[in-house]
Amino acid sequence: MDHKHLDKVTPAGLLVALGIIYGDIGTSPLYVMSAVFGDKPITQAVVLGALSCVFWTLTLQTTLKYVTLILRADNRGEGGIFALYTLVRKHARWLTIPAIIGGAALLADGIITPPISVASAVEGLEIRYPEIEHYLIYIIIAILTLLFLIQALGTKIVGRSFGPMMFVWFGMLGFFGIMWISKDWTVLRALSPYYAWEMLTKEPGGFWLLGAVFLCTTGAEALYSDMGHCGRGNIRVSWIFVKACLILQYFGQGVWLLSHQGEFLRGRKPIYEMMPEWFLLPGITIATLAAIIASQALISGSFTLISEAIRLNFWPKVRLRYPSDERGQLYVSSVNWLLWAGCVGVVLYFRESGNMEAAYGLAITGTMLMTTMLMAYYLYTHRYNFYTVVLFLVVYMGIELSFLVANLLKFTHGGWVSLLIGAMIAGVMIIWLRSFNIKARLTEYVKLSEYTEPLKELSRDMSIPKYATHLIFMSNASRVSEIESKIIYSIFQKRPKRADIYWFVHVDTVDEPYTMEYKVNVIAPDDVIKVTFKLGFRVEQRINLYFRRVIEDMVRNKEVDITSRYESLNKQNVIGDFRFVVLEKFLSFENDLPFWERMTMQAYFFIKGFTTSEDRWFGLDSSAVKIEKVPLIIRPAQNFDLKRVTS
Repeated sequence: MDHKHLDKVTPAGLLVALGIIYGDIGTSPLYVMSAVFGDKPITQAVVLGALSCVFWTLTLQTTLKYVTLILRADNRGEGGIFALYTLVRKHARWLTIPAIIGGAALLADGIITPPISVASAVEGLEIRYPEIEHYLIYIIIAILTLLFLIQALGTKIVGRSFGPMMFVWFGMLGFFGIMWISKDWTVLRALSPYYAWEMLTKEPGGFWLLGAVFLCTTGAEALYSDMGHCGRGNIRVSWIFVKACLILQYFGQGVWLLSHQGEFLRGRKPIYEMMPEWFLLPGITIATLAAIIASQALISGSFTLISEAIRLNFWPKVRLRYPSDERGQLYVSSVNWLLWAGCVGVVLYFRESGNMEAAYGLAITGTMLMTTMLMAYYLYTHRYNFYTVVLFLVVYMGIELSFLVANLLKFTHGGWVSLLIGAMIAGVMIIWLRSFNIKARLTEYVKLSEYTEPLKELSRDMSIPKYATHLIFMSNASRVSEIESKIIYSIFQKRPKRADIYWFVHVDTVDEPYTMEYKVNVIAPDDVIKVTFKLGFRVEQRINLYFRRVIEDMVRNKEVDITSRYESLNKQNVIGDFRFVVLEKFLSFENDLPFWERMTMQAYFFIKGFTTSEDRWFGLDSSAVKIEKVPLIIRPAQNFDLKRVTS
């Protein structure tokens, strides 16, 4: 994507941005100030200090770091921590560590955010309907299920549906905020960072309130991840409106809190207390819908992360689907239902939003820290002023480490859940990357030219039964001159496979989204041919269909004769059969691996058993595919004593 298109601003784009990006950060007024006070009395120092912290957090963390700086670091229009990693990975191998930690933490947050958002929304109905309490958990699970069901429609349709609703929500926040601020303009003194410093340094336990303040910016990382869905220009322009409404609402809540100094909230939510009695039910309804929409940002961001993780060999190959023609709009069925299962598990375990708050926000601080490290390296490698890079690193590492320490207070109260989920996801990524490197180290390639004559001789050896007229092997060899030794082993040794023409097909996934190109290299006319497909990352892999088009083009150009070479069939111009062979590796019993490598490969093959098979990934017709198991011999066992004895 060129930057002109990325920075383009359209009414439809702004609406989609409101619908799928700001749900998480936009519903924070529901619970931030309530979380700040908890069971403590309302005091002027904490109200002004908390408001000051919220304002400067949204300004420094969301506006300056993400909207202004990090949105510049796009990878062909795509955002997110993995997109940032691809821009710097060639400079240092250790950058893989923050990329995996940050990506896993963000995916873990995608499992925590929907339950707490939906639960907070539904529980708001208890104000008017106390008897609904016993049915809440069933309503929450039903809403979550519906939310994940509609993901298959695509974020374009979802965003246009949710956008108008979020516009109403933010308008409501801004309206009631300015209405209450007009009652006491002195609350605006909290814009000064002095009050934040006073609260953090002089109030008893003031520093630990950062854990609650941090909830106001938890959606910032999802904002970056969803850049490919909406475009940088639409995000930056819409954020002006969103931030203004959020600040007005927070300061309006501050006025209400200052008018109730010395009191305890005891479950009351300032956002609802600010509404007139006649508007309470419509207000709760709008808030409920907005809180449900809050889940969307993390879900769509998770799809983007997974698609990038697959290309980086961090995640198993799972099928990606693109429901619309808009760039970045994708749907990953397996991840969608994995997130759904995790969300339902969180609801069943915690049961109430108040219990979920402890698990919320802890993981995302880890993601923000990792993004800061990668962004600092990005600025350094793109020749920004050295002192500017150091200032960026020191300021944001200091801010985010403070948030992390404050959030660690939540660990024993449920924060361990999000960290456990993140650790499991990171474990899968590490296993997949390490196993990929082990297999790459192991795979042996041979010169195809050395086997051209033997292949021609095998093709004409009538003493061997013909295996297929056209035999097609899927190959990982990107070089035209090379082929895997395992393919040669399959043709000549495992079971001699005689065919009229041997085809070797390689698929290269490129960074451009819609590329559909192929190149044909005729190694031996009418005997050995290699085809290389270059497909964009958004192009569905339907190799069976694409290969058929290649054959049609070659026949039209008289480059190949595909009629059967059986004399009787040739006279009738009967086309020969086509058969694909996909080699599927398994861990050989002959291996003598170090303990950790053996565990890694065993875990890899265990996970692989639950993922998309190679033939389905390539979109091959199952009736014309042969899956052939080949041993992956990583290190043959050699040190053993085997003695021959005579009777």
